[in-house]
Amino acid sequence: MAAFGRSDDLRGARFEDVDLSGARFVRANLSGVVARGADVAGADIDAPWLVEAGSTFLVNGVDVAPFVDAELDRRFPGRSQRRAADPAGLRSAWAAVERTWEATTARVAAMPPGTPDVSVDGEWSFAQTLRHLVMATDTWLRRAVLEVDQPYHPIGQPNAEYESDGNDPSVFAPGVPAYDDVLAVRAERVAMVRDHLASVTPEDLAGERRNPWAPEYPESVLSCLHTILEEEWEHHRYAVRDLDTIEAGKA
Repeated sequence: MAAFGRSDDLRGARFEDVDLSGARFVRANLSGVVARGADVAGADIDAPWLVEAGSTFLVNGVDVAPFVDAELDRRFPGRSQRRAADPAGLRSAWAAVERTWEATTARVAAMPPGTPDVSVDGEWSFAQTLRHLVMATDTWLRRAVLEVDQPYHPIGQPNAEYESDGNDPSVFAPGVPAYDDVLAVRAERVAMVRDHLASVTPEDLAGERRNPWAPEYPESVLSCLHTILEEEWEHHRYAVRDLDTIEAGKA
């Protein structure tokens, strides 16, 4: 099977009368891709940035992005609050996040032993997802908003973006930490966000910060908090998807 990686430049490539059935695209930039006369039966597309400002996703000439967003809001109560713009709204949005993850963590606790470390199709396990959310909170709250010099807890799970930006991955502990330890650190980070939102003011939200991945671009404190909320809901969606697969015995 042919494999293509970061060093392969396929921008502007033309695929005509080719068979791409079963192909898998991971962290691939497919923006602007045009497919004509394409058989997409059974296709499974996951695009976290589907509803970013100005973006469209056309299927047979219809922009389906708003429909997808509305359906996800229906499936995940509380998700619609992720763009709250005032302190009270943000506090309510975070309370919804906490309730959602509490229920999902309880679901995992009721599943067979070892479930937190099961990976589905090469994706992060449930434990790794919680570890990544620790890292995301450390990035966007501790590093960006609070400007902590050494913001990262070693239990965090870095993503490809962190390492590709030249950051030192050695700040994160190697190996597989105990799940109870992951839960404990995750609970600390959840409380950090809750405590920050408890006292945040409209003036605080308007404060300017540096984007942790691209310091030359300014962010507001509000936009940093929105990123945390986006991370929470997107990774919850992934986690639930994979838990459903595990429970169905298809992992």
